[in-house]
Amino acid sequence: MQNSLFIVLGLVLLIAGGNWLLKSAVALSMRLNIPKIVIGMTVVSFATSAPELIVSIKSALDGFPDLALGNVVGSNIANIGLVLGVTVILGSIDVNKSFYTTDWPVMMIASAVFFGFIYFDGVLVRYEGLLMVTFLFLFLVYLLRFQKPAVVDELPEDDEPLPLYKTVLFLGLGGVALWGGSELLINGAVGLATLYGVSERVIGVTVVSIGTSIPELAASIIAVIKKEKAISLGNLIGSNIFNILAVLGITSIITPVKVLDQGLLQNDIFWMLGISFIILPLVFFPKGLRLGWRDGIILVGLYVTFVYFTLG
Repeated sequence: MQNSLFIVLGLVLLIAGGNWLLKSAVALSMRLNIPKIVIGMTVVSFATSAPELIVSIKSALDGFPDLALGNVVGSNIANIGLVLGVTVILGSIDVNKSFYTTDWPVMMIASAVFFGFIYFDGVLVRYEGLLMVTFLFLFLVYLLRFQKPAVVDELPEDDEPLPLYKTVLFLGLGGVALWGGSELLINGAVGLATLYGVSERVIGVTVVSIGTSIPELAASIIAVIKKEKAISLGNLIGSNIFNILAVLGITSIITPVKVLDQGLLQNDIFWMLGISFIILPLVFFPKGLRLGWRDGIILVGLYVTFVYFTLG
């Protein structure tokens, strides 16, 4: 009963947090005259990646490295398969060339760097973490200086500048609500999952990763409803880049992260690479530079297949 209550309360907080965060991100982009996708890939991505960061650091320090790694790998799979899939089923997204010249390649490079660091020796060490965080910093500098919007945005009617104190308040409230909601959701979900004697890695790549991806799902669905599609796509790609470079980078700087369950290297990491790669052909086919409901069904189908085989 307590676990179920945690899950429900966590979901409520996450949805509220997604809404507050989105308000502050839109207001900030208008105040600073920054393209919305840049705000999506920095402010929103960092706030919605905070649950993964907290969970991964705590898991690694508590001696559960598979939970730390599974959480990030599973979250990246969920962000694209589940979150992007559901988002484009609800409303198609038009994409222009900076998506495939900057954002998608950086996500693939970050994924490949992580793969190279962990696949051969099964451990992420401090200097690898430092390299990942440095790469993230350079990417953010490039993004803020040179990035143009990668999504054709529909400016909604209710885009109004907020007073600065309200922008900061919404940003703080959103971040705290997302963090608190994720904590409750994870505690409840892990409590339920451990009743069934499931391994740490499986809990990490399914239950915990879905829990920590709910901020992205909430923020993206709210963004689509409000026609803030630039924030929706930027948030997801940025979140995957942050998950790998910031979450695993910072976690491995604090303490080395070692793979215990080989299923992570033999199965999960290949799913992450594959589902990240597939967005590119989906953006071009069947309609050029657009993600529509058919693409969403393919992505959600792939995610369901991944979960089925992982739990099986």
